[in-house]
Amino acid sequence: MTWATGTVIGPVTVGPPAHGGHCVARVDGKVVFVRHALPGEVVEVEVTEDTHERYARGDAVRVLEAAPGRVEPACPVARPGGCGGCDLQHADLPTQRELKRQVVAEQLRRLGGYEWAGAVEAVPPESGLGWRTRMRYQVTPEGELGLRAHRSHRVVRLPDQGCLIAHPDQPVPAGDFVPGTEVVVAGRGEQAAVIVDGQLVHGASTLLERAAGRTWRVSADGFWQVHAAAADTLARAVMEGLDPRPGETAWDLYCGVGLFAGPLVEAGVSVRGVELSRRAVREASRNVPEARFEAGKVEQVVRRWPDRVDLVVCDPPRTGLGRAVVDQVVRRRPRRVAYVACDPASLGRDVGTFAASGYRVGSLRAFDIFPMTHHVECVAILET
Repeated sequence: MTWATGTVIGPVTVGPPAHGGHCVARVDGKVVFVRHALPGEVVEVEVTEDTHERYARGDAVRVLEAAPGRVEPACPVARPGGCGGCDLQHADLPTQRELKRQVVAEQLRRLGGYEWAGAVEAVPPESGLGWRTRMRYQVTPEGELGLRAHRSHRVVRLPDQGCLIAHPDQPVPAGDFVPGTEVVVAGRGEQAAVIVDGQLVHGASTLLERAAGRTWRVSADGFWQVHAAAADTLARAVMEGLDPRPGETAWDLYCGVGLFAGPLVEAGVSVRGVELSRRAVREASRNVPEARFEAGKVEQVVRRWPDRVDLVVCDPPRTGLGRAVVDQVVRRRPRRVAYVACDPASLGRDVGTFAASGYRVGSLRAFDIFPMTHHVECVAILET
């Protein structure tokens, strides 16, 4: 069965959440990934994409029977056909966290063979709004700021109230923008930087961030956790999980600007870090001069490193570590590995790879540092 884009089908009974911000439904034997719905609801679905034999995608455009956790979205463009960012604003925060918990647990069980019974932990602010310190706007054909629609290049005009998840101290840039350009605002307050199509037009090229007891210098267009409380939250979870001892050695893989190396050296640990970006490595060396950092591909650089290490921190991109890096880590038999993961599917696959080499999950915590969206951050502690 194939539906034309725009076809409305229903009533459809919505099934469980799936990784990616949607729920799974079945219509006449075909899977439909439905956004803006909650498990157990009965809805009408507008088909947005049906190019695959086995599944289609759609938006819940009318709710016939609502789930208890449903709320009215606070933002007027957090709706079907609107902005693609806040894909869970139609659920209250406890429901959002429960959906994320189910996704994390399912990915770990299916891909990693690990049964997780934890909860997704709240991170301030309690409202779930006003947390994002980096915004990436697109400019509409009319020259106004907007945000992209889901799986589309179409730009949805920013509502008059602005983006509700943007940090309240972050300015919304004003001016005459060329249609089609990208406007990035990084940081907050007086030091916020505005970057238009890769060129700094306002503010400093280097931002100062405070986390884990240190001040961090970060390029305005570089990587730093976008939630204002995320860096402290994750650094604390990593340190509690690793329980470092003075005199131990540690590797900081995908080290960025040195966030995890900082508290490790404070604990008396000798740290080596590696990151692909040479600029990030320069910043890490300035931020944590007590550690040694090297630029290059992680899987290549660590082959040259010592045959033994006590602790390893991994904070890979969304694609995860992969077998090559996992093999290099387990060959050194570290006492503990802290895996910081922004993608539960990649985490599940890598947990399975670690398990094949004798490393089990000692603990796993999940944090809601992307409220109103389907994203979730995990910290897994692996040990023999």
